[in-house]
Amino acid sequence: MIRRRTALALPALLLARPGLAAIPAEGLAQGGFAHGRVAPGSRLALDGRALRVGPGGEYAFGFSRDHGAEATLVLTAPNGRTETQRLAVARRDWPTQRITGLPPAQVTPDPEALRRITAERARLAAARATDSPRTDFAAGFLLPAHGRISGVFGSQRILNGEPRQPHFGFDIAAPTGTPLLAAAGGVVTLAGDFFFFGRIVVIDHGHGVNTLYAHMSAQGVTEGQQVAAGQRIGAIGATGRVTGPHLHFGFSWYTTWLDAQPVLPPVTG
Repeated sequence: MIRRRTALALPALLLARPGLAAIPAEGLAQGGFAHGRVAPGSRLALDGRALRVGPGGEYAFGFSRDHGAEATLVLTAPNGRTETQRLAVARRDWPTQRITGLPPAQVTPDPEALRRITAERARLAAARATDSPRTDFAAGFLLPAHGRISGVFGSQRILNGEPRQPHFGFDIAAPTGTPLLAAAGGVVTLAGDFFFFGRIVVIDHGHGVNTLYAHMSAQGVTEGQQVAAGQRIGAIGATGRVTGPHLHFGFSWYTTWLDAQPVLPPVTG
C-alpha cells in the first residue's frame, strides 16, 4: 500500500482554497521534502525560484542536506493576492564514519575511470533535472525493497583521512535477486551501467521529483518506459563500487538530494 503521509509532513501547508493560507513554521528540516495543493491557478516561489504548480494545484519542494536556517515561500493566489512566509528549516546532525587502510585505487580512481565518472555524472544530472508536469509524487511512495537498513542519508565517510562526498542515499541490504519495485508511478529517464552506481535506473515522478535505484543485478525497464507504482523494475545486486548486495535508493527534488527514509513506510526484513 502506498504511504500517503508526507515526509516532514506539512498537511496544512497550503490549503486549496481561493484565499491565502497560513504556513506552519515547524516540521521542515535539512534534507526534507514537502508536497501538497494550493488553489488551482496559484503561483509559488521558493527562495526566488518559481515552483511548478499542477492543474489541480499540486506542488512539491525540498531542502538540501546543508540548507540554511530559513527559506522564503511566496504564494500568489489566482486573484493576485500575495503572501510571503518565512519558513524555519531545522538543522540536522549528520553521522561521520572513518575508514582507514583502503587501497589507494578505491579512494582515488585512475584518470581513465575519472573521465568515465565525469561523463556519467553529467548524464545523471540531466536525468535528475527533468521538469515534467506529471503528478505521480502526490500519491505518496511505497517501499522499493525489503531488507535491512545498511546506510542512511547525510552520513559522511572519511577514507584514509580524506573527507568524501556525503552519502545521498538510503541503503537497504538484501540478497542478490531480491525484487526492486518502483516507489511511485512515473517515466524511466535513465537506465545504465555506471562506475560507482553499477546498474542504475532513475524514474521521474513529476515536478522535479525523482527516485534512483543503484547496484542492481538486473534491470527490467528501459529509458522512456512508463511504470506504475509497485511495478517490478529489477533486482538488488552488487554492481558498481560496493562491499555487498544492497539497494542504494536516491530521492531528489530536481538535482537536490533529499532524505528518502521519512517518505517511505518502515523497512521490513
